[in-house]
Amino acid sequence: MRSIIRLTALSIARAMLCGPADERGLQARIEACVDAPAPWATELARRCSRMPGEHWRRLTPRSLADLIERDDGFDGAWRSDARPYVRGYLLNGPRRQLPPPLGLDKVLLPEWPHSAALADAFRMSSGGLWRLTKTAAWQRKASLGEQHYRHRLLAKRSGGWRLLEVPQPYLMALQRRLLHGLLAHLPAHEAACGYTKGRSVIDHARAHAGQPVLLKFDLQDFFNAVRASRVHALFATLGYPAQVARELTALCTTATPEPVLRRLHPEGGLPWAQLQRLRDPHLPQGAPTSPALANLCAFRLDLRLDGFAQVLGARYTRYADDIVISGGAHLRQNRARIEAWIARIVGEEGFSLNLCKSRCIGTGTRQEVCGVVVNERSNLPRHEFDRLKAVLHQCVRDGPHTPNREQVPNWRGHLRGRVAWAAQLNPVKAQRLQRLFDQIDWG
Repeated sequence: MRSIIRLTALSIARAMLCGPADERGLQARIEACVDAPAPWATELARRCSRMPGEHWRRLTPRSLADLIERDDGFDGAWRSDARPYVRGYLLNGPRRQLPPPLGLDKVLLPEWPHSAALADAFRMSSGGLWRLTKTAAWQRKASLGEQHYRHRLLAKRSGGWRLLEVPQPYLMALQRRLLHGLLAHLPAHEAACGYTKGRSVIDHARAHAGQPVLLKFDLQDFFNAVRASRVHALFATLGYPAQVARELTALCTTATPEPVLRRLHPEGGLPWAQLQRLRDPHLPQGAPTSPALANLCAFRLDLRLDGFAQVLGARYTRYADDIVISGGAHLRQNRARIEAWIARIVGEEGFSLNLCKSRCIGTGTRQEVCGVVVNERSNLPRHEFDRLKAVLHQCVRDGPHTPNREQVPNWRGHLRGRVAWAAQLNPVKAQRLQRLFDQIDWG
């Protein structure tokens, strides 16, 4: 019985969405769908006609069917003799792209009202787009030779393993077009410092310089935790039709093939929970679109944690999966409660904390944020400064390429970059490094 009610509500919802949201038109389309007078349709049409225009435009047949099922008149009709059986189906009108939501109305989004427009924008045929947007079930079962991604297992510095899923060149080129044509124009939260134009790890560190207490947290499997459903919801919120949103999502997400998962688990490369996250469609770590999409999908997470930090009188920033909250000594005193609240917020937003990496650091020890010391001001760690100084001194004494034991390509550019990085953190100390670098005879 419930399935019949659901299908009836879906048919009525599609009929209602075929035209404008005026009361008489809505009631007429409902009665045309059931092909009979429907007294309960009057109140339903009146309620829907009073919805805000932005709300009505973003309704889908499923979401409107949920509202219809909860309607008292519709529910009561199923208990009467005149049950609302569907006798006529009204087809939806042509698909169109909705305007962006409030706050993004000044952003120029590409016009992709249908799949053909999307294929034309990427300079490919409809068949080529279909090949790149196959379902997750196909991705899991297809042979490795047919996959659009290459897989590499890399060791993390902190221990454990990371699966790198790199798109094939033809797919990476499309993802870069999508990144520069759409995703790069969408603003991330102000607290997100990673993978965002105009912000860097230095901004992430400087926000917490000179604070008495630092609370550091780590998001587990940041990219893999972003499901394809969240990416689809993002594109749908931007106004793209359901089919276009599905194809955009398929271009940016992947489901790790079963042969790869079967090989990783027995060898102990990845734990079981991480394998389950990889089995579902997710953002691949290695795709150029993943950082921007992860930041956009974590917007609500940043919003809630930033508000929570403001309530505490503290500061909050995030660099990819690295979360830092800094403030007064009361953070240490209430550390357990704060960690519990943060874990709850993170869990409600679809992520999880790596509790082994949670830290509470006071001024008595070295406060470090992403390799930058922030006890009084942002600074390079002493051991890194001394090591770089020793390398530059050896280059001056024994020749520029003598310390390059790892055969780093473009050794001169590598050293220049490390000196420039030190200059951004502490210009005064970096002058000594710059003088040594200028004394190197490059031949």
